[in-house]
Amino acid sequence: MRTSDFEFDLPEQLIAQYPPEQRGMSRLLRVAQSGLNDANFGDLQHSLREHDVLVLNDTRVLKARLFGEKTSGGKVEVLVERVLGEHEVLAQLRASKTPKAGSGFILAGVITVTVLGRSGEFFHLRFEGDVAVADLLERHGNLPLPPYITHAAGDEDDSRYQTVFAREPGAVAAPTAGLHFGADMLKVLSDKGVGIAYVTLHVGAGTFKPVRAENVEEHVMHSERYSIPQATVEAIAGAKARGGRVIAVGTTSLRALESAAAGGALRAGAGETNIFITPGYRFKVVDVLLTNFHLSRSTLLMLVCAFGGMDKMMAAYRHAVANEYRFFSYGDAMLIEREQ
Repeated sequence: MRTSDFEFDLPEQLIAQYPPEQRGMSRLLRVAQSGLNDANFGDLQHSLREHDVLVLNDTRVLKARLFGEKTSGGKVEVLVERVLGEHEVLAQLRASKTPKAGSGFILAGVITVTVLGRSGEFFHLRFEGDVAVADLLERHGNLPLPPYITHAAGDEDDSRYQTVFAREPGAVAAPTAGLHFGADMLKVLSDKGVGIAYVTLHVGAGTFKPVRAENVEEHVMHSERYSIPQATVEAIAGAKARGGRVIAVGTTSLRALESAAAGGALRAGAGETNIFITPGYRFKVVDVLLTNFHLSRSTLLMLVCAFGGMDKMMAAYRHAVANEYRFFSYGDAMLIEREQ
């Protein structure tokens, strides 16, 4: 496969810069075996059935972006990728000159940071002092909106770029398919007999990384942390036993579930995953995928093509562009039946 096979033209005006006025007011493109159907997100309840189980990613986005100055002079921007402990992180770092191990800088005017070293594209940093990194980020950090959103994060983003069920801090990007759900929609589905279960996958900045290799197989996939509770394994087993389906909300939920079933059976536990799902992959757990529209030439577009079928999904993207669906994090959604 070639990366150019996963390319489509997207007018800039279709990139959603702000969320809809209320959660759930987005459009929904249903991609079924029978074809495409334009709907609204509120119609989701009619596509789910009693005994289905909806799997949500409960990760919470950190205020992971900080700005400051190097002690040697010059501005610096830090995007925390992963919190390693009370006082250390791995982070992307932008500065006029790459800092060396042992150098330092001040963030937000109050946080003293020391560079411990470098691991690939990430810097190993120590936040000095007695206050834990998590507390410092919450007090002084900024929400790390995706690179295609052009405005600085504001108060609205602080709430709308989090899902209503976010509870496990650790992500630097939102599991955006979950942003459509309000408490009312979750109640409607629960009252209908749809089970609600959770996984955690802490989305990393690598989710926005384009595939630069022309041969898909040469791309090196980023790694992310995930965990699957035993209650979720049991909810999925129960749904399958009753003839229900597993609906993954977002590619992150799907990647967590498929990673945890790599040995064949779905197992509870935590780990790291760099699973790279491309056409030809045989899905073990997920029957239906609810997701947003993804970047051209991205690993996530490759994943949905693997799930729904290459020709069908690329046709769905062309349909979405022609019908002016809103794209990416704050955009509209798709409901995709797995290709049999």
